Amino acid sequence: MDPTPTQQKNRWWALLDRVGATASFLCAIHCAALPFVLAILPLLGLSFLADHAFERGFVLFASALALVALVNGYRRHHRPLPLRLALPGLALLVVGVTFAESYSIAVHSVLVTCGGLLVACAHFFNLRFDRVHGHVHGAQCAHG
Repeated sequence: MDPTPTQQKNRWWALLDRVGATASFLCAIHCAALPFVLAILPLLGLSFLADHAFERGFVLFASALALVALVNGYRRHHRPLPLRLALPGLALLVVGVTFAESYSIAVHSVLVTCGGLLVACAHFFNLRFDRVHGHVHGAQCAHG
């Protein structure tokens, strides 16, 4: 049976959330590990990962993706938790890649790691709420 247009649209939003969650989680890992691997990145040809311009671009991408996915998720399931997690997370990310760059690497890393983890959690909750909200009870379902 072919999926309905609504089911196809929901799949795209779920994919967007999965990409956003993965990007946010990778951002958090990158930021947490950066102080430890800063010295070996040039040896591996990955020195661009330590560049502030790369990091700002990645945060901009992850922020835009998060806002689009989470606002649309809220419109579907009307649960505010993902947005309540994402907004302080996005604020920490922005502060971490702008103002905190002039402070120590530890302050910068803590801010962006915590921000990335909050945004990743927001995506995971958004996916869960979408799954629960989109579930249709049928004869095979225990709740049906």
